[in-house]
Amino acid sequence: QVQLAESGGRLVQAGGSLRLSCVASGGTISSYAMGWFRQAPGKERDFVATITRTGGNTQYGDSVKGRFAISRDNGKNTAYLQMNSLKPDDTAVYYCAAIARWAGSRYPSEYNYWGQGTQVTVSS
Repeated sequence: QVQLAESGGRLVQAGGSLRLSCVASGGTISSYAMGWFRQAPGKERDFVATITRTGGNTQYGDSVKGRFAISRDNGKNTAYLQMNSLKPDDTAVYYCAAIARWAGSRYPSEYNYWGQGTQVTVSS
């Protein structure tokens, strides 16, 4: 059973940057593709980014493409989400997730493990 723990969320001004981290325990993330999702109050959980097991390929949601970057360090059992040029619309709880296959997915239901989330708030 893999446990995921996100960190790095906080209040930031529009235009600022944050880096979220997702540390895995109870297993090695090299066995999983990783994804980041976000959920704003009253909205569905939206796809943000995903990265393959070795980090060779990434995909992004349209609203974050060119601003966010997903990465991973399998040696540290950690995935990251670098967020630049933040906008108030980026305000949400951000979740990392692990899927037991080579490539990730845009669909939350396909992921096997989830973290508890970290709050990102972007002020205008």
